Amino acid sequence: MRIGIVSQAPTSTTLALAAVRLPDVELVPMTPVEAVTSLAHGDAALGRLDVRPTLDGVEPGLWALGVLAARGVTVLNGPATLIATHDKLLTARLLRRAGLPHPRTQHLRVGRPLEVLPTPVVLKPRHGSWGRNVTLCETPRDLTEALDRVRAEPWFLEHGVLVQQLVPPTGSDLRVVVAGDRVVGAIHRLAAPGEWRTNVALGATRVPAEAPGEARELALAAARATSAVLAGVDLLATPDGGFTILEVNGAVDFTADYLLDGDVFREATEEICRAAAGVATGARPDSGDAVLV
Repeated sequence: MRIGIVSQAPTSTTLALAAVRLPDVELVPMTPVEAVTSLAHGDAALGRLDVRPTLDGVEPGLWALGVLAARGVTVLNGPATLIATHDKLLTARLLRRAGLPHPRTQHLRVGRPLEVLPTPVVLKPRHGSWGRNVTLCETPRDLTEALDRVRAEPWFLEHGVLVQQLVPPTGSDLRVVVAGDRVVGAIHRLAAPGEWRTNVALGATRVPAEAPGEARELALAAARATSAVLAGVDLLATPDGGFTILEVNGAVDFTADYLLDGDVFREATEEICRAAAGVATGARPDSGDAVLV
């Protein structure tokens, strides 16, 4: 089996997955154009298109995954899945439909009345990553000022902004990596001093972790809700001792320290191959067919 790992530019995670050697399987990083040019019926493709740096949508290339599917290529993390995991409003709706814990979320757009959740809340782009433009608003005045700062942003004019119920920050979160039907790795991310957000891009540090049973079940359920074959699920501890799902990332990057004992990239690759074989034989639904609500 030949599996194209489709992205605009390969990340270290993509290269590490492609470096795994398995019998009768070849994983190759590809751009969307290269995938359309080289993959054919009997091959597979794993979509790893990320959020645009401008935060106004998904990177170009979803069209290519659709073309591949129509050609008979097995597509994992297809267009619907990538949209469902990168558009935080759709993620919220899918998680809610599945009955999974997720902060209450409201969508604000230009010209709509300002009727939002009571503070404290978090203001964030509908398509976001790296913690950019994510603002903690502890008072109504904080929220008004934060909205004033983003009203002219192109991403706000295009998609509006999300206001999300605050889960009290604890200085850390738990990222769980799901591949196929298994949890293959996890990490605690500790916020940098003076920072409430746990994004590594903002200085957070990684600490190896073993995900507890409840966290594993929630991560698997979140991946199923978005039809993701490879995903990172960010979980926050709640005051009652449980977890809530904060985000699902369909183009997750991870490192070797996500698995305490073993090779997380080999574990993930084996599950990706198993999922691709399952789709090809009809034993597993096509991950590109997530229903968007």
